[in-house]
Amino acid sequence: MRGFLASIAVVVGLAGCGPQGVLAQGPQDDPNGAFNGSVGPLTTTDVDVAPECQGILTFANNASFATLDIYLPSDLVANIIAARPFSTLAGLSGVSQMGAVRLTQTHQGALTEGYITSSCVGIFDELAVSTDDQTAMVNLVNTISDQEMHDILPYAWNGAVNLLGGRPYTTVAGISNTSGIGQVSLRNLRNAATLTIPFTQLGVAITNLHHDARLVRHFNWYEELQNALYGYQLNGVTCFGVDPDLLPNGSVIRPNLANASEVYAAAQYTVQYANRYGTPVDGTAGLANLQAQAAGKSFFGCYLEWAPDPWSGYTRRFFVDTVSGLGVLAETWWSE
Repeated sequence: MRGFLASIAVVVGLAGCGPQGVLAQGPQDDPNGAFNGSVGPLTTTDVDVAPECQGILTFANNASFATLDIYLPSDLVANIIAARPFSTLAGLSGVSQMGAVRLTQTHQGALTEGYITSSCVGIFDELAVSTDDQTAMVNLVNTISDQEMHDILPYAWNGAVNLLGGRPYTTVAGISNTSGIGQVSLRNLRNAATLTIPFTQLGVAITNLHHDARLVRHFNWYEELQNALYGYQLNGVTCFGVDPDLLPNGSVIRPNLANASEVYAAAQYTVQYANRYGTPVDGTAGLANLQAQAAGKSFFGCYLEWAPDPWSGYTRRFFVDTVSGLGVLAETWWSE
């Protein structure tokens, strides 16, 4: 483990405070953006073949030797047939003589033979990506903060730096071809872009109620921390996995990281708080999505009690998974 899990990955500037002391809304929080449902069906589980690309495996499993031989070398075709059936792209990729170029040719063969349509963009770093996944991935890479990019790619520092320097992107091919981005990195980006859409949508709906609550999936935890620490009055700081050098004297440093149940409870409370009056938002699907995606993960983060002025009080809770960068910010407040 790399010392304190939440040291500063990059130098970031502080965002300005709004009238209630919350950070300015970023492009990733736009309720009309790709994070919030304007794209079509997405890959919703951590698999290496998007639903629209399943025909690649069907092609490899069912096409005749003669058909496969149109697109691939004969020796490779023989190896594919001997290794059938395939249930994952990793299995197909593991066939002797199969490589990146041959996977691209397999995708082309599946497309030409009608096993897939153009809704399957292609295979990049052994990940079969759909057009909908591509839209979400491009939006993610182009809009998230520097800090979140490093959180999603904790072991690909150079890749994260190069992605940030190469923005904006228009295709997943451009992301994949960036120096320092490989199989693990690209899959992490796909997962960050597509696996938590229901929870992201719930967060937008809760925040847009304007019922003294904010629930956010994509955010810069360092800016959120600093915004609270330098408010009008700081009433309490409890953190776990965060470098103590980032915190003021008197902060409580909790030894244990947060688990999925703690993260879920914070999000659930925020939904209930926002729904305490008026027409409620149904949080069932979003919370179930968070519960599934947070399962088995460990999170660094903080509980922050602070006030931006003498007439209000805020409780800000943020959690970030130490491996995937899955982030949840759950905030409630009162005001006179």
